[in-house]
Amino acid sequence: MAKVLVIDDDSSLLRALRLGLQSVGHEVITATNGEQGISQTTLTSPDVVVLDIGLPDIDGLTVCRRIRGWSDVPIIILSAAGDENRKVAALNGGANDYVTKPFSMAELEARIRAAIRSHKAQDDEKMPATLSCGSLDLDFVHHEVRLNNVAIALTAKEFEVLSFLARHAGRTCTHQMILSAVWGSGYGREAQYVHAYVHRLRQKLNDESSTMISTVPGVGYCLNPSPGSLTR
Repeated sequence: MAKVLVIDDDSSLLRALRLGLQSVGHEVITATNGEQGISQTTLTSPDVVVLDIGLPDIDGLTVCRRIRGWSDVPIIILSAAGDENRKVAALNGGANDYVTKPFSMAELEARIRAAIRSHKAQDDEKMPATLSCGSLDLDFVHHEVRLNNVAIALTAKEFEVLSFLARHAGRTCTHQMILSAVWGSGYGREAQYVHAYVHRLRQKLNDESSTMISTVPGVGYCLNPSPGSLTR
């Protein structure tokens, strides 16, 4: 099952896509304009975005470029236009695929699965074996953490939370992003889980002052690397 965000202002199409995608096991989130779609991408951390080009407030290509500025989530463009130049513009703007209306639900669902498979394969290839962030060293193969070259004992979940923050060091990770990555796409409102694990990490990393893991109030957390210290 994947978490699919559909951004389209056609209420009939949204309803059809929700029913069709839910019937094959996907979780479906919807947005009816570009700004709402960008916000939902940030808040819900979808596995894939299905984005209509013709939106009432912002052109879909602009929405695609804005999302791509901070996220590598797969984006599938929907459009009634079969013009080749629009397809090229969408793909150059960061879209992963392009579907022309009308389309079958089976075709869209197949493209969603293909986009997610490709994204996962790319993530696996990019995954480093080790990562250093300031005085913090993580070994993803052996699930080991060292602070100033001293081993730190972490539980499996603590390691996963710290690993996610470290891979995105210097960037704000929302509660929803962390929940989705560590606990799964079925989680999104249990921010208290994240608070509890970050509290434990701070204790074990002697970070009671929140210098290493800073809080972004109401949003999430950020692991702060020393300037120029992030290496792989």
